[in-house]
Amino acid sequence: MFNPKPVTLATDKVTLRPLTIEDVDAFYQAGAFPELWQWSLPNQCISKAQCTAWLIDSEEMVAQGQQVVFAIIDNQSGALVGSTRYCAINRADRSLEIGFTFITPRYQRTYINTHAKYCLLTHAFESLNAIRVQFKTHENNQSSRQAISRIGASFEGILRNQKILPDGSFRNSAFFSIISNEWADVKQLLSQKL
Repeated sequence: MFNPKPVTLATDKVTLRPLTIEDVDAFYQAGAFPELWQWSLPNQCISKAQCTAWLIDSEEMVAQGQQVVFAIIDNQSGALVGSTRYCAINRADRSLEIGFTFITPRYQRTYINTHAKYCLLTHAFESLNAIRVQFKTHENNQSSRQAISRIGASFEGILRNQKILPDGSFRNSAFFSIISNEWADVKQLLSQKL
């Protein structure tokens, strides 16, 4: 049965474990960089109070089975360096989205993202038996689009006016996916990058 639940996933360099309210200080420190939120408004780390509210809301989403939220831990330092989650979980169609990902600037363009995505994708396709994993980002977020492409996801197109942002403007979102019959090739590509 396709039923994503909190779990700990790891490689030799990265551990993904359930994110809880007890992580709020480390989460705030990792996310307290305005540039992380340029394309992902609202800024959930604009204050510790905002972080706390988001983590409380996230725990509720997990309790309802709507999301699975992870802290990203760098194994060498033991530091919480970001967060990611399974969201848009569709049990009937065995699909989900990997999203809400941020990595603190010091660890961007390092092994962190590749190892984290390897864990998430391996679990989705090999343990949960997913048939589709999707990613989306602001159409103008070129660094995120490049990172998603680098892990082997296929660009599907732009959904126009996909979201209303806090300032009332509309966001066009770039959608990418990996489907189950592509997973073996994507896994090989990611394994080479590990």
